[in-house]
Amino acid sequence: MTEKKPKSSGRISVRPTLKPRELMTDTPDLAGSWTAQLITLFPQAFPGVLGESLTGKALQDGLWQLQTYDLRAHGIGKHRNVDDTPAGGGAGMVLRADVLEKAITEARLAAKGAMPLVYLSPRGRRFDQAMARDWARHDGVTMLCGRFEGVDERVLAHFGIQEVSLGDFVLTGGEIAAQAMIDATVRLLPGVLGNAESAVEESFSTGLLEHPQYTKPAEWQRHAIPEVLLSGNHAKIAQWRKAQAEEITKARRPDLWQAYVEKDQ
Repeated sequence: MTEKKPKSSGRISVRPTLKPRELMTDTPDLAGSWTAQLITLFPQAFPGVLGESLTGKALQDGLWQLQTYDLRAHGIGKHRNVDDTPAGGGAGMVLRADVLEKAITEARLAAKGAMPLVYLSPRGRRFDQAMARDWARHDGVTMLCGRFEGVDERVLAHFGIQEVSLGDFVLTGGEIAAQAMIDATVRLLPGVLGNAESAVEESFSTGLLEHPQYTKPAEWQRHAIPEVLLSGNHAKIAQWRKAQAEEITKARRPDLWQAYVEKDQ
């Protein structure tokens, strides 16, 4: 896959809307800015922690933008119902196909460029650093946050939605998983991290877990910083860090270590 050139900060773009001004989002659309679209029953959950620290600053600076689509707005009847009982019986409720169709269509019509469409599900492919890098090379991502017992399977097939999991556990909904995945992706966008090397030297970027980190004071509670890190010899420091990363990976993540060894053969 050919990597796209890094994007500059977004430009404000204006498009016609039938919504009254008081119902419009406070954040204008930014042409050329990496976009996270969230289809959710809880739009008020965003940006959440994504509005803090480096991701929050990048959001304010227009390096990326966030769009939420409220499933309830497409609900059926005066009570805006979005779910119903499972076909064939069983516990819980399932998000309706007709409601999901309207919300997904609204989001995809607003999507610009290449944006993967994913459903956050514990049965999906596990999210990892490689997927974050892939999403960062796109123009954004559209995420469907499930609730209850999940979504009507026909929707996944109809729209060709990719299922993605945060891990081998179950959450009450996809919103927390979405924030974690967006955070992992946004920090890889050009200009988000203060030091670009930070994204290169961290865990998973080289196939290894990260080496130990130390800072001042040089000695704390009778624990001293390893002398090699204070030597000023950058070649020896790099060698030490690589050896530490290899030992930690071998001990804690045999699966990663095996893949790392096989890659170098």
